[in-house]
Amino acid sequence: MDDVREAVTRAHHEQWARVVAALTRRFGDLDIAEEAAAEAFATAVERWPGDGVPPNPGAWLTMTATRKAIDRIRRENKRDDKQREAQMVNADPPEPLGVIDDERLRLIFTCCHPALAIQTRMALTLRMVGGLTVPEIARAFLVTATAMEQRITRAKTKIKAARIPYRVPSAQDLPARVSGVLAVLFLVFNEGYLATGPDTDPVRHELTAEAIRLTRLIRALMPDDGEVAGLLALMLLIEARRTARVSASGELVPLDEQDRGAWDATLIAEGHRLVRERLASGVAPGRYQILAAINAVHTSARDVRDTDWSQVVALYDQLVRLDPSPIIALNRAVAVAELDGPEVALATVDRLGNSLAGYHAHHATRADLLRRLDRGQESRAAYDRAIELAGNTAETAYLIRRRDQLR
Repeated sequence: MDDVREAVTRAHHEQWARVVAALTRRFGDLDIAEEAAAEAFATAVERWPGDGVPPNPGAWLTMTATRKAIDRIRRENKRDDKQREAQMVNADPPEPLGVIDDERLRLIFTCCHPALAIQTRMALTLRMVGGLTVPEIARAFLVTATAMEQRITRAKTKIKAARIPYRVPSAQDLPARVSGVLAVLFLVFNEGYLATGPDTDPVRHELTAEAIRLTRLIRALMPDDGEVAGLLALMLLIEARRTARVSASGELVPLDEQDRGAWDATLIAEGHRLVRERLASGVAPGRYQILAAINAVHTSARDVRDTDWSQVVALYDQLVRLDPSPIIALNRAVAVAELDGPEVALATVDRLGNSLAGYHAHHATRADLLRRLDRGQESRAAYDRAIELAGNTAETAYLIRRRDQLR
């Protein structure tokens, strides 16, 4: 039974985008495609334990989902034109693949249509292609699951009302869509780097690996785009630390406590090379390039005491001008604490309280700063709030230990 569950999970990760893409092309409706795909996977969960995993799970899922879609169209409308629409599965010639060879990447670029607001594009694509659940997407955007469900529903409604075509993008379409695609891939990577839900592994390597793979493909398509190179460098430098991030007991290991000898030197070297190439280009860096440079500083230090915190703060100052978000300000405050002391950083963190009240990392950062200032009672309360909000099991275990160590 466990083997079958694992097979279904693996098929979901590998085949979800392919099934949704095939059905959306054939029926022209994102709702039908997504719901039929979900029904097909639910059927797999029911049947595969008794019938066995089919030799070609992807083909089985696509065929089952296609039948589900046809059944739904027939149920909803018995008119002849809808019957003909259902029969298009056998009548339509295959659509040209365009400049993008990879099925999943094609679907991401297709969903990231510039007619939709950037955050709407990201949310819709994460659901349709990334395979993330609505609660996982909601946590990434710091909103409730209900609000995110409504946002995704509105996006699908707009696609229908505005008759936005489901069309494979051409090479000329890529520059207008790439920023949304990169944002989607970064959020998928982040969910793998530190999963937000309590019912998944704390680190989901299948997500980080897939995000890196797709970003490499975009880099091959757009070799002169600095932000593509920056995102790839950023992912590689973070992924290099993956095996050192969770202890044998299942507890998160923060950056300053990690065994740097366990970091992947090959990935670090590639990430550093990409950062140097972008610096040598002389072009003003974008958000991902600056984040990659910050991670290059961290991964250049053989010991946490060797970290050039003044350079890290300077890079965050540059980043804040491009992205004045409260999360960037929070990360900058962590670096300021190392350079100017916890009291200076705490003043910034406290000012962010209203914006980040529901964000566990805000309370965890505040708890650590209060601990360093020997304000134990306030620190404990902040740890309690961070533990309440954190979903990742490894991070929760770490926070509990730090709280329990307080005097």
